[in-house]
Amino acid sequence: MLRIPSFTNLPTSGLSHETVALRDRLTTTSTEAVTGRYSDLTKQLSGRISHAMLGQKALDDLAVERTQLTLRGSRLVITQSSLAVIQDRTNGLSARMQAAMGSDDQGSKASTARDSLAALAETFSALNTRYGDRYLFAGDATSTPPLASVEDLLSDVRLMAATATDATDFAASMDTYFNTPGGGWRQNIYSGTETSSDPDAVSGTDPSLIQIVSGLAVMALSGPDETLALFDGNSPAVFAAAEALQYGQTALTNRRADVGISQSQVERRKEALDIEETVLTATFNETTARDQYEAASELRELESNLEASYLLTSRLANLSLMNYLR
Repeated sequence: MLRIPSFTNLPTSGLSHETVALRDRLTTTSTEAVTGRYSDLTKQLSGRISHAMLGQKALDDLAVERTQLTLRGSRLVITQSSLAVIQDRTNGLSARMQAAMGSDDQGSKASTARDSLAALAETFSALNTRYGDRYLFAGDATSTPPLASVEDLLSDVRLMAATATDATDFAASMDTYFNTPGGGWRQNIYSGTETSSDPDAVSGTDPSLIQIVSGLAVMALSGPDETLALFDGNSPAVFAAAEALQYGQTALTNRRADVGISQSQVERRKEALDIEETVLTATFNETTARDQYEAASELRELESNLEASYLLTSRLANLSLMNYLR
């Protein structure tokens, strides 16, 4: 028996392939109209694709460096803020203690001792500051707080004062405690490293911080609540501690200036990156950019063609034998 082919399937098979192709082109052109870039750079640029890829890599490298600079800048801001807290909180304490001792004003000396204790607590808190999971004043031991409790330090200093024969002996003990690798500061209080692989970092063994902390500790123990004969009256040990605090504040000003220089370097490098990015982006756009107005016009044409294709396919699908033979 002679079989008559289906007239609805013969014409539409070719149209279905054309419809799929139109849909693919529509998707691609729509993306290009939005992004302003060719979707298939290899096809568009042919032999120039390597040049475009080098431009893209340069832009990616700039983005990575910008992220690193932002992270570095944030750490520097927090470091600077922490050091500012220490300096602001200790300002005036050295002069107050020296004035109180010079005038034999025991009430003023007691008040300064209390304020020194509060300043010491705030100094410890500032030095235990962290950014994210990184403790900023711990050297390379960034995963743990660098300083133990204030009371641990005061206990050590109290013991040295109680056992010292005189102010000179006490000064030698304090120097050993704070400034030698095996001293109590590194063994009992500071758990970070002495140096850091981060050139911007300030560690808990920085001389300015050592002078401030040691001065505050002695001044805090010179009040009437303590029973340390070495610190009574116009004690040379307390006077030396006030001087150490003053020297530490001067050194801290210089240290903060170093941090400020690093902050300026970060900002200048960011500005340089902005210029580089502008030039590289312009060059990359010249190579890879798709005219968005042209893409939009093509998009409208493709949409019209696709609608016509759907309409024609629909009509052919409903075509009867009698309509076909007419």
